[in-house]
Amino acid sequence: MRRLRDLIAAAARRAPPARDRALRWHPGPPGDGSPATGARILAGRWHLAGRAFTATDPWDIAPSDPASAAQLHAMGWLDDVLATDAPDAAARARDWVSEWVDRHPAPPRRKHRDRGEIWAPVPAARRLSRMIGHAPALMAGMARPDPFIASLHAQAAHLGRDWPRALPGLPHAEALAGLLHAGLTLDGHGDLRDRASAALAETVTREIGPDGAIATRDPLALSELTALVGWAITALRDLGHPVPDALTDAPVRAVPVLRALRHPGGRLARFHGSGGGRRARLDRILVDSGVARRDDSGLAMGYIPIAQGMTSVIVDAAPPPEGAASGAAHASTLAFEMCSGGHAVIASCGPGGTFGADWQRAGRATASHSVLAVEGRSSARIGPPDPETGHPAAPLIHGPRRVEWQRSDARRAVTLILSHDGYVPSLGLTHLRRLVLSDGGRTLAGEDSLRAVTSAHRARLDEARTRRPDRAAGFAIRFHLHPGAEAETGLRGRATTITLPCGEVWLLRSGGEARMRVEPSVHMRPGLPAPLPALQVVFTGRVLSYATTIDWTLTRMSEASASTRS
Repeated sequence: MRRLRDLIAAAARRAPPARDRALRWHPGPPGDGSPATGARILAGRWHLAGRAFTATDPWDIAPSDPASAAQLHAMGWLDDVLATDAPDAAARARDWVSEWVDRHPAPPRRKHRDRGEIWAPVPAARRLSRMIGHAPALMAGMARPDPFIASLHAQAAHLGRDWPRALPGLPHAEALAGLLHAGLTLDGHGDLRDRASAALAETVTREIGPDGAIATRDPLALSELTALVGWAITALRDLGHPVPDALTDAPVRAVPVLRALRHPGGRLARFHGSGGGRRARLDRILVDSGVARRDDSGLAMGYIPIAQGMTSVIVDAAPPPEGAASGAAHASTLAFEMCSGGHAVIASCGPGGTFGADWQRAGRATASHSVLAVEGRSSARIGPPDPETGHPAAPLIHGPRRVEWQRSDARRAVTLILSHDGYVPSLGLTHLRRLVLSDGGRTLAGEDSLRAVTSAHRARLDEARTRRPDRAAGFAIRFHLHPGAEAETGLRGRATTITLPCGEVWLLRSGGEARMRVEPSVHMRPGLPAPLPALQVVFTGRVLSYATTIDWTLTRMSEASASTRS
């Protein structure tokens, strides 16, 4: 890989004289835009990394945080603005890009820590791809296109030097896709095209395992990586260039996993940084791949999908990612999401990264998922940032090491029995969860237990109770609801009626001595200016012995009306 890095850097520096520079072909950018977002931007309303700005010129915005600056300079807004039918959209986009070129004539050659987020590999690659992909619209009215073309060559040379700094996984692939785009388009960069496609193939082979999984276990990241590969395959084929076998093989492995992790409503499961994605985009990724197979092995990338009738459940049934792959991972072991037809019933709060560091940290906690949490603790801790990478993402540490599951399928019911040891080191407690989906999907019965299994575990629990009697034994089982769902508690606090926006009604009942209440929650969806308000149903109790069990039942009482059914 080191030799390939040197070859890519050399190829990216190589360019014809300025008088001979041209764009030979214009493959579209890997992403697509939102006309609604574009209209909002043209009206002067910008949303960057969860922050709202008002500006008629993007370069009047001076974001104080790196995430907002990276999003602004990655020029994703080009996709949105040029997706609108506004008569002045192309002209305004052209003016904004030309202004950026004038302000940034060449990438700096200082040490990378002084470059800022404008020139970090991922925003630099995204910007380069978008400027190239939208070049026909941008250059159509340019009186002097030479500075624009010169900027593309300069940005490609910078990215050719800097792409190895991208984090492993999807960021690494995005940086290489930007170089491939430049190699396909800019005169004199045929070597860059070949070497970038080879490096992308090598990266994809390393990142997507034989089972179609990626180390971060982020379903949306897997779909975006698959989309990048699909874009690269199409671009190379359309120009008659060879496509590495490793690229064509990657969707064959990844797409079956994506199909298994998709809810009936079209969105992906929202675990480990996934925001669910857009249904239309995922449809296109799956169709374009040409792969119809679904992963029915039982455990797809560490998740167990089960279904009966109209109801689907996806459970996080594996230890969370570790090390560098866990920078956006969640402490969500044994959490589940449930959909009825196209309607979400039980959800997770989702990733908060686009709303700032505090929301990101909150979204990663166990309490932001539909699972049992010992009060004041998550099943995995969020550690400090990795000093070796210099990246602000904080890895998960001290998470579950042993996660076990059993599944049995019968004609009338699907049963899952799961456990994890995330609370054993601190409290000596193992969490066991039993889920039974039955009655054609009309009933999901659950049982959550905390047990001190061995004598050593019981001694650890006794010690924790003595040390912190106020926190050692409290627990909560949370059921986060989709935004717009209404919840009302009755039967002396033993049942809650959940009414979905579509009109469908579910009844959540508890057994045992757990107390039930409805509390505020949030639903964090990337692309929105702020988290959406939502509700959650919470069972609370205390561990009064070495084995405590709470059972609950979620039953569909009435279905959605025909006019709202997806």
